[in-house]
Amino acid sequence: MSKVFKSLSLFIIALFTLSSCLKTDEKNYEANEQSNINNYLSANPTLLFEQKESGLYYFQETAGSGDVIGANDTAYVSYSGEFLNGYQFDSTTGTDTYKVLMGSQSVIPGFEEAISYMREGGKSICIVPSKLAYGRYGYQPYIPGYTPLVFEISLKKIGRATQ
Repeated sequence: MSKVFKSLSLFIIALFTLSSCLKTDEKNYEANEQSNINNYLSANPTLLFEQKESGLYYFQETAGSGDVIGANDTAYVSYSGEFLNGYQFDSTTGTDTYKVLMGSQSVIPGFEEAISYMREGGKSICIVPSKLAYGRYGYQPYIPGYTPLVFEISLKKIGRATQ
């Protein structure tokens, strides 16, 4: 065998080994994340979350009586964001409402999905798994990778998209 072929073979073996290790680590992080979500759900049995197909956990705390938001509409919301342990990392309390242009990918997918289930005047709580938030890398230095987030969202007003 040539020296180049041996070196290439060793490189390919090393690459496959590293890939297997990374996949194992990823599965461990995902299992740990799901365990943390399950613990949160057990600790909060009065919040009857519905798990959506995407993996989002959604609980409608107050049904709104207004309109349903549509694609390309603007949602004016107030919210607070916490880790599962209750540490608040973000909030709009004491500020104007936060504008979310639906479909613009200006917020994490899980946050926008939660808004899409709401009616104007409604309030919801959602658990956003990391795959619908900041994923494996997080949003450093504020949010570590594989971190599920809890949001309490109030949909204050809907701005209709112009045709």
